Amino acid sequence: MPGRFSIGRAGGVALALLLLAQGTTVLAQTKAAPPKAVPTAPQIPAYVTQAPIVMLKDLDSGKILYSRGADERFAPASMAKVMTAYVVLDLIKAGKLSRDTEFTVGEAEWKKWRAGNGGSSMFLAPGEKVSVDDLLKGLITVSGNDAAAVLAVGIDGSEAEFVKRMNAVSTSLGMKSSKFGTPSGWPDGGVTKVSAADLVMLADRLIRDHPAAYARYFSIPKLQHGTAPDGKPIVQPNRNPILGLAGADGLKTGHTSEAGYCFLGSAKRGGRRLVMVVAGMASDKARREEAARLIDWGFAQPSRQRVAAR
Repeated sequence: MPGRFSIGRAGGVALALLLLAQGTTVLAQTKAAPPKAVPTAPQIPAYVTQAPIVMLKDLDSGKILYSRGADERFAPASMAKVMTAYVVLDLIKAGKLSRDTEFTVGEAEWKKWRAGNGGSSMFLAPGEKVSVDDLLKGLITVSGNDAAAVLAVGIDGSEAEFVKRMNAVSTSLGMKSSKFGTPSGWPDGGVTKVSAADLVMLADRLIRDHPAAYARYFSIPKLQHGTAPDGKPIVQPNRNPILGLAGADGLKTGHTSEAGYCFLGSAKRGGRRLVMVVAGMASDKARREEAARLIDWGFAQPSRQRVAAR
C-alpha cells in the first residue's frame, strides 16, 4: 500500500538477528569490564624477635599486640622499683605521706647501698636529710638502690616491713604471679619474681592512678645529686633506653646477671599509649634496639587489631 513501510518475513528475521548480535556484543563488553580496585591497608610485617620474654599492650583498646612468655615468672631486677614507686605514690595520694617529708639516710643503708658496692646509687650521704620527692627522682631516674632503702625504712622502719606492704598492694592490684623480696629488686636468692603480664598491669595502674606523678617522675632526662671526690656535682643520665623516641616517657630498666637486661617501658603517640616489657636480653645494646623496634612496630599496628604471638 502506498506510503506504508513494510518489511518482508526474511527482512524481519535478518533485523532481529542483527539486533540480537549487537545486544550480545554490548553484554559481552559489559561483562568483560575489569572491577574497580578497592584500596586496602598496607600489610605490616609480623614481629620477629629472639627475646625470651616480650609483651606489648595497647592501653586504650586493651588489646595485646604481641605476647611471648608473658606469664613466665622471672627476676625483674630494678623493674621492682616501679612497685616501690607505686606504693609511695599511693601513700601520698591517700594523704599518709607528703612529697616534702624528709627522711634521714641511716648509716646501715648507706653502707649497704653506697656507690661501689655493685649496684646503682643516687649517691646519698650518711646523715643526709632527703625529701620523698628527691628520693622518688633518684629511685626512678637513676635506679638508686639507696633511694629505695631509705624510702622503705623511712616509711615502715625496715626494708622487710616495707616489702610486706609491697606484696599486699601487688595482691590488691591482681598481680597473681608476682612476689617481692626487696624494694630495689636486688638479687635475693630467687624470692623476687614477676611476670611480664603483671608488670604491664602495674604500669597501667600507675599511669592511670597517678597521671600527674607519672609525668613528674618518669621522664626526667638526668639527675644531679651528690658530690664527687673532686668536689664536682654528680650528674647521672636517665637509664631509659627509649626516652629519645617520639612519645616515650617511662618507665624502668633492670639488669642483673640473673635477670639479664630488662625493660618496662611506655610511649604515647597521637593519643594512643602502649606499654611494653622486654626481658632476658644479652646486652644493653640488644635491649635498647629491641625496645625501640618493638615500640615503633606497635604504633604501626591498627589501633584495634590484635596481633599476638606465643
